[in-house]
Amino acid sequence: MQTALENWRTIQPLSENDQKRLSRRFTVDFNYNSNHIEGNTLTYGQTELLLLFGKVAGAADFHDYEEMKASNVGLKMMIAEATGNKHPLTQSFIRTLHQTLLREDYTVYRNLPGGVQTSYIIHAGQYKTRPNSVITRYGDRFEYASPEETPSLMTDLVDWYNQAESEGKLSPVELATLFHYRYIRIHPFEDGNGRIARLMFNFILSRHDYPMIVVRSRLKKDYLEALHQADLIVGAVPYDGAHASLKDIRPFHKHMENLTAQELENDVLFITEKDENIWWYDGERVVFRTSSYAKILRELQVEPKATFAYLQEEVGINRSAIQKMLQKMQERNYIEKDADGSWRVFITPSV
Repeated sequence: MQTALENWRTIQPLSENDQKRLSRRFTVDFNYNSNHIEGNTLTYGQTELLLLFGKVAGAADFHDYEEMKASNVGLKMMIAEATGNKHPLTQSFIRTLHQTLLREDYTVYRNLPGGVQTSYIIHAGQYKTRPNSVITRYGDRFEYASPEETPSLMTDLVDWYNQAESEGKLSPVELATLFHYRYIRIHPFEDGNGRIARLMFNFILSRHDYPMIVVRSRLKKDYLEALHQADLIVGAVPYDGAHASLKDIRPFHKHMENLTAQELENDVLFITEKDENIWWYDGERVVFRTSSYAKILRELQVEPKATFAYLQEEVGINRSAIQKMLQKMQERNYIEKDADGSWRVFITPSV
């Protein structure tokens, strides 16, 4: 972790162009992954088009589009709060962040055994009014704090955070990890707790001038397993989870520290590597074995309606090879073809 942080600091300050490139990449990556973990169906490409260009493309649930837009508003709000005046954290800010993500109250309907239907209201910006729990991947039910416990446990959490931050004994990653874990064990809202936890993790990093990180949805299993292993050490009592120590949650601490270090290292590579054959897609470094891929991608960026004949002339390879390369990049979601024949490029060049 320390090596990754030192490498990051050696490239500071970033140029205005590099700051913009990193910000655009993070905006899409964070919103896509944090919502995808919770079941949002928008693709990476749809997320980029929506958040960077305000465009809707392809079939997707209207709710998923609205959820993604609200997520980005919440991200901007979090960044503004983290980088503004360093006043103490408040429960009011967390509730406002939740209100922003959920937008409004809504009703959830459930079918019970025997055909009986029940319903309950999800409250935006308000702590839960009914118990919540999760069925783990191992099939057992895990209970979070009760509605009655939640206000006092959230007061404890915020008071602890402000004191721990003031004392400065924990590193930003340790502070963010412990806050994330304690918050999840409370699960103060009826929906959106995972998204809030990941926003608050980055709130704490950003507040201490660390670059923000993305919990990748493709690594969801590892992320949840690390939480589960910490739960086994801490135990099932919600109060204990809401007051866990860093030592108690060491599997989750190790996971988040390694993840943060990896994200930092990738940020450094993204900024410093200057190679036309190196591109980035959803946090993964893609190295093309032939420059023809990069040439095709750059032509599509300049001329979205490029024909096979055009690409053949500009890239200098035959039509069959171009078709195979385009197909391979489509299969990996690096590019997409619109109904009007225009190409969209979602993979990002290193230069």
